[in-house]
Amino acid sequence: MKRTILSLSAAVAALAAVTGVAAVAAPGDTGSTVPASATRLPVQRSTLVCPAPSSSEVAETTYTAFAPPGASAGADTKKGTAQLLPTGTVADSHGNPAGKGGKGAKDGKDAKGGKGAKDKGGADSGGTQTVPPPDTKPVVPLQEAGKPVLGTTDSADAPALTGSADGVLAPGWTVQQTTAIAAGLGRGLQGLSCTAPDTQFWFPGVSTATGRTDYVHLTNPDPVPAVVDLEMRGKDGALTDSGGGEDITVPPHTTVPVLLSTLTTSPADGAALHVSVRSGRIGAAVQAADAKTGGDWLPPAADPTPGAVLPGIPADATDVQLVAVAPGDADADLKVQLATPTGLITPAGLDTLHVKSGMTATVDLKDITKGEPGSLVLTPSDGGSTAPIAAALRVVRGKGDNQEMAFIPATRPIEARGTVADNRAKGSTLTLVAPQKGKDAKVRITASAGSGGGTPVSKTYTVKGGTSLAVQPPQPSGLKGSYALTVEPEPGSGPVHAARILALPQGGVPAFTVQPLPDDRGSVLVPTAGQDLSLLTR
Repeated sequence: MKRTILSLSAAVAALAAVTGVAAVAAPGDTGSTVPASATRLPVQRSTLVCPAPSSSEVAETTYTAFAPPGASAGADTKKGTAQLLPTGTVADSHGNPAGKGGKGAKDGKDAKGGKGAKDKGGADSGGTQTVPPPDTKPVVPLQEAGKPVLGTTDSADAPALTGSADGVLAPGWTVQQTTAIAAGLGRGLQGLSCTAPDTQFWFPGVSTATGRTDYVHLTNPDPVPAVVDLEMRGKDGALTDSGGGEDITVPPHTTVPVLLSTLTTSPADGAALHVSVRSGRIGAAVQAADAKTGGDWLPPAADPTPGAVLPGIPADATDVQLVAVAPGDADADLKVQLATPTGLITPAGLDTLHVKSGMTATVDLKDITKGEPGSLVLTPSDGGSTAPIAAALRVVRGKGDNQEMAFIPATRPIEARGTVADNRAKGSTLTLVAPQKGKDAKVRITASAGSGGGTPVSKTYTVKGGTSLAVQPPQPSGLKGSYALTVEPEPGSGPVHAARILALPQGGVPAFTVQPLPDDRGSVLVPTAGQDLSLLTR
């Protein structure tokens, strides 16, 4: 009997431990459901993935790492570590990255090679090999919270990076990857906040049309292989060839770039890519390059929900394209509104948008902002369905040969804090949007110390419900180098979404990039647990 009781007690303890972990680490948890008895604590470890920046010989990339100060109050006060390390790249027998080199990748005949990583994950399989990084030195290692650290490279074979932070540097750790490409395909400014690994990603706004070259970069930060499926949707449904994107193996600590045009034989604009991980986890981002409008990174959109907020459309946008996808079993009917500095307006001729189940819908919004900065707000139409959707915008600035594009995906609201690194003395604009009428958002914005010196500065802004506010963010006094911004809603504030526009003109090209600021998930709710021995007698 004694042995039975001990075994049952161990089982109950193990179940409690598993349940606690699940509550803390549930993917996609936004904290909207708060346990009756729980404590919010800072995370103890975080992981980031940065894709390979560019293969251009005239590109220069800056990495900026930052961790907010004071984020670990009440936690273990050990100093902590935070750094990135180079990864290997899965390549074909010619040494070209998977789906990214050779004649076949250009003319669309490399469909088998494009999915070649599916069963060719190692050096001894099917003629592919894993190319090791040129060196394994840590990149932008942080020594302290509150001060950014910079690193640069102009190498055409700069690898993807993966890494982790722990201790006091884990909560809110962020790395910005900013690449300036002087000429050629994708020229302009390409920026990305390095992403956390996950198991599901949606990328509305991808394209396989003539003139566009889109790659999805799949990077595995873990010591075990990951298996990934890629599926593309268009205005008529599935675009992916049968089996074309299935069962792609991404070896440990390795990146696999896949050319999207190798997944389908039908060129399509306004498509959506779904990345689903069967086993393991990966970081994913799409690098899009256009022969006419330059290039940028398309980060994953927020998880599909019945509505979406897309913050940060520049005032001088000359063309805006909306792509939405309904991934579920029901059609979605959406009300489309532009949040302006004075309120919500409905674009002329676009009262509602119908998105069929399993398909995409594309709308050319042209110069929707008309000289005023704004944000797009999508909500279920009156009496319409509440089917979930994912959405993104392609935004173009400039005209003729001097055009540049960037992407704005649907973005989660900031609940506790959002952070973005690599802000410059000139060229940074922060957009805040409070999408719900009557629910004002009050936020505190803190500019960190500069990478080369400066004193942090904070300022509070109020965003009226149903409006979008674009501001030149505060700068640290005595700024030297670049700095980070943190956005923190005050208690009781209405919901707020944010994005940062970084504009660094290149001659006559209005080069820019837009980074959303979702909640950085630097803290988690830990349920209070206790022993209940009465379970043993029930």
